[in-house]
Amino acid sequence: MTAGQDGAERMWAADVASRDLGMELGELRPGYARLTMRVLDRMLNGHGIAHGGFVFALADSAFACACNSYGVPTVATHCDISFLTAVRSGDELVATAVERVRYGRSGIYDVTVRRGQDGEVVAEFRGHSRALPTPTPAVEPVSARLSNE
Repeated sequence: MTAGQDGAERMWAADVASRDLGMELGELRPGYARLTMRVLDRMLNGHGIAHGGFVFALADSAFACACNSYGVPTVATHCDISFLTAVRSGDELVATAVERVRYGRSGIYDVTVRRGQDGEVVAEFRGHSRALPTPTPAVEPVSARLSNE
């Protein structure tokens, strides 16, 4: 396991929201993550199909794992999703996140959500990421140093 993967796994372990939705981390490597989630009755909307917010949450969590797999805390700056077909109670969803490009502190990741491992594509998600700046050590202001001389 790389240091980045360890950082992403620590982030995942602290992600109470994703775990409470029943998401499981299946695979993690630099720039890549695969998560699964079973759709429960409580995730259905008024049409009797999965609420899109739960499908989005799964894709977003896979995106988060993939873009944090380098060990640098990274957040989303923009995401969008296209829902392609209805998802029903009992469906097992598999979200696979793949890095498309990383340049400086920015990245773009695509996530495909399928019904089952090799099943029908139910949604496509694209996420743009931004690595957080690394904290700089506190430096005493010049004015404070001059007044002490």
